[in-house]
Amino acid sequence: MSTNERGGMLAILKRIVQEVSRIPHLEQALSHLTSQVKQSMSVDVCSLYLADFENQSFVLRATDGLASHAIDNVSIGFSEGLIGWVGQREEPVNVYDAPNHSRFKHVPEVQEEGYPSFLGTPLIHQRKVLGVLAVQQTNHRRFSEDEEAFLVTLAAQIALEIANADMRGSLNFQHSGLAKQRRLHGLAGSPGLALGKGVTPQLAINLRNISLRKSDNTDAQISYYRQAVELTRSQVQALSNGLKNSIPEDVRSIFQLYHHLLDANSLGREVEKKIREGWDAASSLKQVIEDYAARFKSMEDPYMQERAIDIIDLSDRILINIFEQISDTAKKAKPIVENSILVAEEVSATMLAEFPREYLKGILSIKGSNNSHAAILARAMGVPAVMGLQNVSPSLLNHKLILLDGYSGDVVISPESTILEEFQRLVTEEALLAKRIDAEAGKAAETLDGSDITLLTNAGLSAQAEEFKTSDSKGIGLYRTEIPFMLSDRFPSESEQVTLYARIFKELPESEVTLRTLDVGGDKPLPYFPIAEENPFLGWRGIRTTLDHPEIFLVQIRAMLKASAGFDNLRIMLPMISSVTEVVEAKRLIEQAFREVTEETKSDNKTIYQPQIGIMLEVPSVLYQLPQLARLVDFFSVGSNDLTQYLLAVDRNNPRVAGLFTTYHPAVLNALFSVINQSRALNIPVTVCGEFAGEPGGALLLMAMGYRKLSMSPHNLRKIKWVIRNVDLKEAELVMAEAIAADTPAQVLELLNHYLEKNGIGGLVRAGS
Repeated sequence: MSTNERGGMLAILKRIVQEVSRIPHLEQALSHLTSQVKQSMSVDVCSLYLADFENQSFVLRATDGLASHAIDNVSIGFSEGLIGWVGQREEPVNVYDAPNHSRFKHVPEVQEEGYPSFLGTPLIHQRKVLGVLAVQQTNHRRFSEDEEAFLVTLAAQIALEIANADMRGSLNFQHSGLAKQRRLHGLAGSPGLALGKGVTPQLAINLRNISLRKSDNTDAQISYYRQAVELTRSQVQALSNGLKNSIPEDVRSIFQLYHHLLDANSLGREVEKKIREGWDAASSLKQVIEDYAARFKSMEDPYMQERAIDIIDLSDRILINIFEQISDTAKKAKPIVENSILVAEEVSATMLAEFPREYLKGILSIKGSNNSHAAILARAMGVPAVMGLQNVSPSLLNHKLILLDGYSGDVVISPESTILEEFQRLVTEEALLAKRIDAEAGKAAETLDGSDITLLTNAGLSAQAEEFKTSDSKGIGLYRTEIPFMLSDRFPSESEQVTLYARIFKELPESEVTLRTLDVGGDKPLPYFPIAEENPFLGWRGIRTTLDHPEIFLVQIRAMLKASAGFDNLRIMLPMISSVTEVVEAKRLIEQAFREVTEETKSDNKTIYQPQIGIMLEVPSVLYQLPQLARLVDFFSVGSNDLTQYLLAVDRNNPRVAGLFTTYHPAVLNALFSVINQSRALNIPVTVCGEFAGEPGGALLLMAMGYRKLSMSPHNLRKIKWVIRNVDLKEAELVMAEAIAADTPAQVLELLNHYLEKNGIGGLVRAGS
């Protein structure tokens, strides 16, 4: 294939994908796809089959060339015919004479006699075969490598668009007024069950955020649109007049484009046509403008490509003016007064802080993984959460009834009555289990065979005041100091940090208090201290940042020391340590701060005690230098989240690979086992403060390995204590031995779940009691 031919095929691919992505209904999208593929490849037939997983078959959903009455009426089993063979092989099948092939299945209804040549390729999305795209020809021939490559490339791109079109079609407002039940699946972010209405805070009014809606009132919608256009016309004219003498003539041509598009014979005619097809004014505008913008973006002239931005900007102005007429949505958000599921592209700490806690029943984050910052926040608050719902717009879930299972990652939108009743039963069972667990509050964290486990609290994740003293915890195993830094518009002063930390020591004068130094970067940026990197998790974060800025590090250490004046329980923990040199340099600065603060507070009659210094074990390199590091510090603390991320080379915030992130991976378990064995030999205390310690299965394995100090979010303390009080350590050691010898994480989880169920505590890892 020549360069020109290749460029032409790429243009065709891009055009087809863009056109399909703009069609809101799946049936229309599939029909358009088959017609365009047939035309582009100059074949006689193009057909598309989608998987029906419930009936284990591929259903003919669109065709250009075969019998149209067969659409939705013909299905082929997953193991039947050439279509089934494509799905089984998960690769293209190119057949010269299909009717005489051993896998051919004759289906009279499709009327495919006379089309012997066959080429089919699977549509795969997230390792799942969604369907099969096939082309056929009347003459006997084997399709060329270029044709095969074209179809494979198209299928790879179109699989995502088909998933999106299916999602949009199922989640959008139905013309009848009844929403259709839809099941989605994400990553389990925080355990628990939640039921409530979807709420999307701070949802800007623009084309991207609105979902398509039908309307019966054609005249009213046309009126809304026309009035919005007239208002926009006057706004654009005012803008143009205001800039008349301050911008050159060629720039003012943009406003001429605006006026042209606002003309009733241009944009208006197409929008009103859509309204007459049954769409409301906003949906009609969205569909027409997205088509216009795509045309401009596909042009070769860069200047014309940029005009797509102008078109979208203009239509967003029209859209706001439409909403101004029909509701107060554009003026103010309605107060939240019912049980709600917070839905956002990416849930932030400030978003959670502003949401009324009494109505927050669950969290749905489109981006992120089960160990992203949002998921950790959710677990700390005890709020069920599902993360990584890829390719779903938050606006599609706004105001819809949502069932959320934080154990499995399953989500049901607009549930049918029977599903809703069953889910409500499970919620009731979960509440009864919580009461049983709470009844054991204050009892010792001791296994059935008498082994004591020290439980500590992970704190500092809340934007609000926290209660540090609890009968279930012996102190703070990890205080994350970065939240006040993240919520401020500048670095907090020394006195502000002293006030913050002093409250902890007043509440816990005799318990251990471990304060981690500033750990920003990765998924924890500071708005006033931007760090732009290609790969932030392998970049400038944690101790690397603060050692490069000793003025920030020293202020924080001084604040910690002053806050702990008179108390002998401060432990300072250093994050993201990867070398002995970093520990030596950090200790030098801590010693400098200690001398300064001791000198400055001589007259206060309060002793500044030398703090214990520890390091986070989260970078794999330190696992091989534990003896050297043990000579420099007083304690170790395992950060299981980052240790897992770095050992498995998985970005825990990337939904595409987040499914690979699991601390139950046998390699991670063996690393944890090695750490406790080395630490015991070195006679140095070690705690696990990552999320793994707060999971029933994780706590079970860690105890069996020999860890006796576990730190977790306050919400998990009683659940983990309940696990401890129902576990025989000798039995757990047998389970652990099998787990570290397992081949896969799935095998490990199966072992753990079986043991938990056998001991009557399986309700902690699944829905129900």
